[in-house]
Amino acid sequence: MPINYLRDFLRLESAGGIMLIAAALLALIMINTPALSGLYNSLLQTPVAIQIGEFIIAKPLLLWINDGLMAVFFFLVGLELKREFMEGALAKPVQIVLPAIGAVAGIAVPALIYVWFNHDDPTRLRGWAIPSATDIAFALGIVALLGKRVPASLKLFLMLLAVLDDVGAIIIIALFYTANLSTSALSVAGSALLILFIMNRRGVMATAAYILVGLVMWASVLKSGVHATLAGVALAFMIPMRNPNKPKHSPLRAMEHDLHPIVAFVILPVFAFANAGVPLGEMSMANLMEPVTLGIILGLFVGKQVGVFAISWLLIKMKWAKLPEGASWTQLYGIALLCGIGFTMSLFIASLAFEHVGQEYIKPVRLGILTASFLSAVTGYLVLRFAKSSTLTSSSTTSAGH
Repeated sequence: MPINYLRDFLRLESAGGIMLIAAALLALIMINTPALSGLYNSLLQTPVAIQIGEFIIAKPLLLWINDGLMAVFFFLVGLELKREFMEGALAKPVQIVLPAIGAVAGIAVPALIYVWFNHDDPTRLRGWAIPSATDIAFALGIVALLGKRVPASLKLFLMLLAVLDDVGAIIIIALFYTANLSTSALSVAGSALLILFIMNRRGVMATAAYILVGLVMWASVLKSGVHATLAGVALAFMIPMRNPNKPKHSPLRAMEHDLHPIVAFVILPVFAFANAGVPLGEMSMANLMEPVTLGIILGLFVGKQVGVFAISWLLIKMKWAKLPEGASWTQLYGIALLCGIGFTMSLFIASLAFEHVGQEYIKPVRLGILTASFLSAVTGYLVLRFAKSSTLTSSSTTSAGH
């Protein structure tokens, strides 16, 4: 019987989001329980090393999670992006306009709010991109909890916006969180990428070969000074979309299908557990007023909803885009609120922003991200939950029009 319950849970569309919440709560409980806080910290600082001859990668467990497991997450993001661009919703220009411009505004406005509070300190300013991220797994998990109360068109809008938000995050990481470049390591990574490209053009369908070369590229990028997660995206774009010898088989789709449960139920919860530990006993109202914390809270909770909803309203009123079919303005606003759930993506960018500048920024950053994500999740859920009558009215009006 317990096994059947587990299978039913894993089939839930919201299961990934629920596990993220559970992992974050576990981290908060452990770090705030005197008997467990030492175990939590020592676990994350456990040294882990891999050595082949003179080549060695030695990092604490926390950085293996952030640099290694998150590379797998971004590999999955890359697979989804390539599929969407080649034959999904992103291949249709009409459907891209609203979520694409919404994503840009949802990145820019939070960043500007953060900069407003932290422009006078170059170190604090490094975190400008933290409130620009949206946690797609968490946001879609909240929507899934609402079931049919949210029209399918709005779910697609949120998914496309969050995916394009990830593209923005990838660009930001590449341009602004790369330092101390090693030309020799970059040369090896570039050579590996070239080999992957040739394999793709020659029609190599063995995904194991791509993974092997991809591991070499990841290790080289890790040593180069460019963040290793970018290797995951680059590898994903080299995976063949179609197999000419087996028209019904797609290597990319097969890998995406196999990776999705691993990322949703293992990698993202592990990352959340490793990065969500905030000692709440040491916090006070004054901590919420610190420039870094306040910039993140207002950036995510206010900036995201203002950026996404305001630009969407403007585009629709100017008739450059259409309100998603069957959706009301209230529901669109609820979706804009959910975009303020930064969580794993914001925590990840924070780990890059303040990785080399001291530990004093870790607590205020995590406090800001968790507070803003909680506020966005709760208010977004409530707005969508009680917008039911508007949904029905909107849906019936749309049906009548057709």
